[in-house]
Amino acid sequence: MHEWIHIDQLGYRPGDRKYCFVTNQGGSFEVATLTGQVVFTGELDHATNDTPSGELVFRGDFSALREDGTYVVRVPGLGQSASFSISRSVFHDLHLALQKCFYYQRCGMDLEPEFAGPWAHKACHLNHGLVHGEPARSLPSHGGWHDAGDYGKYVVPGAKAIADLLLAYEFYPNAFQTPLHIPESGNGIPDVLNEVRYELEWMLRMQDPVNGGVFHKLTTHRFPGLAVMPEEDDAPLVFSPISYTATGTFVASMAMAARVYEPVDHDFAATCLAAANRAWTWLCSHPETQFHNPPDVFTGEYGDRQCWDELYWASAEMFRTTGDNPYQEVFLNLLAEKGLPPASLGWANVAGYGTIAYLMTTAEAVDRNTQARLRARWLSEAEDLAERSRTDGYQVTLTVEDYIWGSTMVLCNQAMQLLIAYRLDSNPAFVDVAAQSLHYLAGCNPLNQCYVTGFGTKPLMHPHHRPSIGDGVEQPVPGMVSGGPNKGLQDAIAKAELGGRPPAKCFLDHQDSYSTNEIAIYWNSPAVFVASHFI
Repeated sequence: MHEWIHIDQLGYRPGDRKYCFVTNQGGSFEVATLTGQVVFTGELDHATNDTPSGELVFRGDFSALREDGTYVVRVPGLGQSASFSISRSVFHDLHLALQKCFYYQRCGMDLEPEFAGPWAHKACHLNHGLVHGEPARSLPSHGGWHDAGDYGKYVVPGAKAIADLLLAYEFYPNAFQTPLHIPESGNGIPDVLNEVRYELEWMLRMQDPVNGGVFHKLTTHRFPGLAVMPEEDDAPLVFSPISYTATGTFVASMAMAARVYEPVDHDFAATCLAAANRAWTWLCSHPETQFHNPPDVFTGEYGDRQCWDELYWASAEMFRTTGDNPYQEVFLNLLAEKGLPPASLGWANVAGYGTIAYLMTTAEAVDRNTQARLRARWLSEAEDLAERSRTDGYQVTLTVEDYIWGSTMVLCNQAMQLLIAYRLDSNPAFVDVAAQSLHYLAGCNPLNQCYVTGFGTKPLMHPHHRPSIGDGVEQPVPGMVSGGPNKGLQDAIAKAELGGRPPAKCFLDHQDSYSTNEIAIYWNSPAVFVASHFI
């Protein structure tokens, strides 16, 4: 495939908008079958000086081609693109793999060959963890998902991942009918809920049985070596101290779970709601404080200077689930004090999740004027994102400032915002822009890099992911979303190799480039939400 011709390496649904992009050359283009039959001709237009990539980018629109098949884009004088499909089910396998990634991140159980294939390994991290500052106290710590390319388990980003997956199920239940081939498959419950429950059950163990607060994270004191398999990581486990942000996001995700699991498992839903109530009591009796790593713990901190958004989200979810007005009073008081928050869906600013919860609340006591204000703010931000995409060479919403650590998460979070806006307003432009984010992940980007392991003509092969490095299997664990281009150059090999490159090209498919090529559960989760719309 020619490096100047950019296409989604998976393909397009028949009725969707279909763009290819060509750098540094305008003129004509054509779409042909693999046997050479030309089925579409068009002109490359919409020339854009694309600042993130440093390129002059031309766009080809072949949306009128709707026939199922496998095709290539050809440009006279350049050559042809990677092949791609047009099919109603073009994202089906991607959607399944993005979900099953969470199974491969499971901690505390054997990943058996029947379900994990060549990426099987033995159970890991089964020991009790010591409570930091209380050397005589230990608690069960097994279960949950490894957060990223390391083996830490963290409540705050875990809550974001839970929220994205449960929202995807609430918005698109029909997208989750195909089994994932995990141990729980066939139990009568959609596998996305089976998988999320594995994380929720671990998160319940993170609640201090003494006071109801929630420990911030469970890790070893330092990260293990890069080739260490999870079952070989036998350093002592430690519960870092209870934090306000962990407790707030715990309340929110448990309240969500109580609502979503009620129709399929009443007892588990009741357990989640009881845990949320205990944590809410702790939250309301403690000041907002920022978490810092203890001096002898050097794993990911997930510190957060702003904490009120956790209370905002927690109060909205508790109100939506219970309909009890005291939660709404907390929510409305925060709005009065802080003003309308942005539609943020990151782990550090979770206000957008609170807004979604309140907008979807059907309780009689809900304040309709507040809902209207929040809806208007959400739609205004969505319009801004859509407008931003129109001036980008690749028609995506990322600005130069967005090419940071985890830029693919930023992109998918913004696509989530647009799809939620579409639910509020039915503007098809929002869907078109969200689809372009999915195309970007699948290779329609300046580097022609598919940012999901196991997919595309130029697949991701060397993620910063310890099991994929240590297992001796050539192919990495499939379905993992890479962090993507990061202009910050925050690891040694990125600094050595990428200096001077434009932001959208600051990426290395190298196991040592943790700042561009690590994976994380909360990068996969918004990608699942986005893909769910197109199933």
